[in-house]
Amino acid sequence: MKKVYGSAAEALGGVLFDGMFIASGGFGLCGIPELLLKAIKVAGTKELTFASNNAGVDDFGIGILLQTKQVKKMISSYVGENTEFMRQYLSGELELEFNPQGTLAERMRAGGCGIPGFYTKTGVGTVIADGKEHKDFNGETYIMEEGIVADLAIVKAWKADATGNLVFRKTARNFNPPAAMCGKMCIVEVEEIVKTGSLDPDAIHLPGIYVHRIFQGDHEKRIEQRTVREA
Repeated sequence: MKKVYGSAAEALGGVLFDGMFIASGGFGLCGIPELLLKAIKVAGTKELTFASNNAGVDDFGIGILLQTKQVKKMISSYVGENTEFMRQYLSGELELEFNPQGTLAERMRAGGCGIPGFYTKTGVGTVIADGKEHKDFNGETYIMEEGIVADLAIVKAWKADATGNLVFRKTARNFNPPAAMCGKMCIVEVEEIVKTGSLDPDAIHLPGIYVHRIFQGDHEKRIEQRTVREA
């Protein structure tokens, strides 16, 4: 099966539809699938639900889809760097489902492993637990969280071979593996595609069985906040 495509637009060909559910890798601006997000913006796909650790910033990452109002709902852990996100949420234009960060990662991983749900203590006694099943184990209360299965997963990796085996670079690994696992279709943008067989099997972070399409692109390395000491 062909997995290598020439561009983000080509890799997304025949995949996008209005109202779809997308799981997106990345943490802040680190390891986000920026080229795929730009291509989704150009495609004009709307009424999207995103499961992502955050929503980028106003002019980068998922933030560019918020600007064009292509996002209907966010399932996120942290949204504090995006003023347009805040404006849309407070005005009722955007639906938001908060998930603790570890819970969101486990929901993605569980969905990718075929686990429909799991119990966690995180969020008990808070608004996170509202409307969710509660159950006691050994005198402690837990809430049920459902695994996430998305229509599409979009992630960014450092290296890939033609079969889709992935290597992530340092902290850019973050949410990318669990996001990739939970998509019915997984599309990956990479900095380099290497010869099949050249990756050390022990160094592969995600096997190609989870990956359907890959492409190589040029990426911008942004820093969310830069703090320097006074001279």
